[in-house]
Amino acid sequence: MASKSLRKGEMTRAAILEVALDMASRDGLEGLTIGSLADRMNMSKSGVFAHFGSREDLQIAVLNLYNHHFEQEIFYPSLKEPRGLPRLQEMFARWVKRVTVEIASGCIYISGAVEYDDRPGAIREELAKMVTAWQQALRRCVQQSVDMGHLRPDADPEQLVFEMYGLILALHHDARFIKRPDSVARAHNGFARLMESYRNPALPNLKSLPPTTKPHPRSRPN
Repeated sequence: MASKSLRKGEMTRAAILEVALDMASRDGLEGLTIGSLADRMNMSKSGVFAHFGSREDLQIAVLNLYNHHFEQEIFYPSLKEPRGLPRLQEMFARWVKRVTVEIASGCIYISGAVEYDDRPGAIREELAKMVTAWQQALRRCVQQSVDMGHLRPDADPEQLVFEMYGLILALHHDARFIKRPDSVARAHNGFARLMESYRNPALPNLKSLPPTTKPHPRSRPN
């Protein structure tokens, strides 16, 4: 009986977190409260609170769930590609695809950075740790591309990742705020130009290595 009760509690907590993630994606982490979540779940506040020690614990749990989805959709599948440029291209293509899906709601990495950029505390620290880990993964992939001769020996991983992030931020801004219908294509074109600027001259067929993952047509902004 105790085991069955434990499984039910875990399932309830998981269901609460998925709803909380949806709410935070649309309204921001600061817009997420125990009361509003209880209303959405048709539960009492005490019923929701029993699964989380505090509102901050709930917000951090939502961050961890978002990060888990991010890794499962982008990072881990990309590792199936060969090291170097093919893997880097896959990471970017999957990243773009996720942004196009999030146009209707929002990216917690981006909205969270706006909410907590000047607010020290556990939530900011957790969010910064996740974003930093993703940037480190991208830099490792860039360095592997250099080591394997796909990119120039003098390519700066820090600079390249900075520019990749710029493309993603521009895509999110133009697709979600300005609602430019060509934002996805421009992000892919920008990445292709970026790779060309860093390409190793000894690899003349670099342009023949397109992203292996294309955005789904239905995920493009209207």
